[in-house]
Amino acid sequence: MTFNVTSRDGASSARTGVIQLPRGAVATPVFMPVGTNGTVKALTVEDLKELNFEIILANTYHLYLRPGMEVMAGAGGLHRFMAWDRNILTDSGGFQVFSLSALRKVDSEGAWFQSHIDGSRHFLSPEKAVEIQCTIGSDIQMQLDVCSGWGSSRKDSEKALALTIEWMGRAKSAWEAQQEQGYQGSLFSIVQGNFFPDLRRRSVETCIAADTPGIAIGGLSVGEPHEAFSETLALTAALLPDEKPRYVMGIGTPEYILEAIENGIDMFDCVLPTREGRNGRVYTRGGPFALKKSENTMDFMPIDKECTCKVCRQYSRAYLRHLFKTGEILCSMLASYHNLFFLNQMVLDARRAITENRFSAFKRDFLAHYKEGIE
Repeated sequence: MTFNVTSRDGASSARTGVIQLPRGAVATPVFMPVGTNGTVKALTVEDLKELNFEIILANTYHLYLRPGMEVMAGAGGLHRFMAWDRNILTDSGGFQVFSLSALRKVDSEGAWFQSHIDGSRHFLSPEKAVEIQCTIGSDIQMQLDVCSGWGSSRKDSEKALALTIEWMGRAKSAWEAQQEQGYQGSLFSIVQGNFFPDLRRRSVETCIAADTPGIAIGGLSVGEPHEAFSETLALTAALLPDEKPRYVMGIGTPEYILEAIENGIDMFDCVLPTREGRNGRVYTRGGPFALKKSENTMDFMPIDKECTCKVCRQYSRAYLRHLFKTGEILCSMLASYHNLFFLNQMVLDARRAITENRFSAFKRDFLAHYKEGIE
């Protein structure tokens, strides 16, 4: 993997760049749709290509449990399994282990956890997380980490960080061994430390020392107030090396994405745009709204008159409300497509604003208009 910064905004830390990966170049900043189970919900791979996504995210924990690594290996990896020939980033599975599993035990060896599907017991170590992601065929994989949520004590946060640091070294060794056997994907280390500035600094120092191809910022958007998010994001991003791609995990609203870009973040992902699409909530330049509202019953305008996606060119709010109220699957498909188009277009516009040295004005104007219509 290589990464090159191609332009910078003069009034902020925003930047554009290009990540060269095994299955093609990825222009940054980039929003990555989440395909948890090897599919971005309600969209086909043809839809994703039509939307010009160069990289998507898949989930190690879910794919490990189902369909399982025997199927994944037999298929020749996730790319062939889901017929996607562009890049895939996978998380390590750590967040799901700690958030979905009611019964778990974590120590320096790894995490023992219970499947949320059938209750079966499993073990995930830093080395096994690397092995699983190599079987999946990830173009970018994450180290196994321990995420501590908003409100965690300093003692618990220190313990989680210590494990994350220890596991990072073991993950890197396992990844380097896989590279010697021909694996071409890259490993990202993860910054943790909860919302304690000194712990964040310590974590960044260890990530820099590990010298992985990229660095992710974990432990944000975990229930904290926006002020805490902003302060921790700004502190952490400013400490990261300029020459490596920076990835904030799990953010997907325009406000959070634009703030991340402003702080020099290159990559972000979230399930939100497709989840909200399935729930009949759609994005517009004037803010999001719910299709189910009665005011849309006789509204034959598109979701967003400024949008050029195929949904807005063909369908009305009234029709989409009808689909939602009757439980038709097509509503999820169309609303999810539109939401991803909307976010991707916003990021493309942000890239253009950076190259033209006007990102701060773009962010201010976009959010001022967007917030006018937020419910």
